[in-house]
Amino acid sequence: MTNKYKVAVVMGSDSDFPILKKCIKILKEFSVETEVHVISAHRTPSRAESLAKNAQAEGIGVIIAAAGKAAHLAGVLAANTIVPVIGLPIHSSTLDGLDALLSTVQMPKGVPVATVAINGAENAALLAVQILSLAQPELKVKLQEYKDKMAQEVAEKDMMIKEEVKQI
Repeated sequence: MTNKYKVAVVMGSDSDFPILKKCIKILKEFSVETEVHVISAHRTPSRAESLAKNAQAEGIGVIIAAAGKAAHLAGVLAANTIVPVIGLPIHSSTLDGLDALLSTVQMPKGVPVATVAINGAENAALLAVQILSLAQPELKVKLQEYKDKMAQEVAEKDMMIKEEVKQI
């Protein structure tokens, strides 16, 4: 029997939720149990610390931390757990999300945070599934099917474009 881990999706603000819906949808497509929280690294630091410190005991295998602007959430969570943390910088300021990206990716030695693109919710979910697949082999099969489907969609678009080019 394999261990079944869940993913904690944590957003710094409810305004991040529209982006995170894409992440949650993919996790559900892979039948990965997901818990969702709004926790601010700055306004509710004790809740962030508690979630991170209890993550392993709660069966959380990966934490996805989404935040904009100063975006310290992923680092605060990573500082308090050994569970892998994926940082998802959110575009939410006049700096086009660059502030969130740099705040998320520039972690000090000993506090790693895997970081995806600004608003890269789909890749955050897929990276979480890839990490979980190390302990849950059935996810490897689903990941391969997902990649095969993407390749098929590109092949179909290629054929459509070639047909359209013939009409020019």
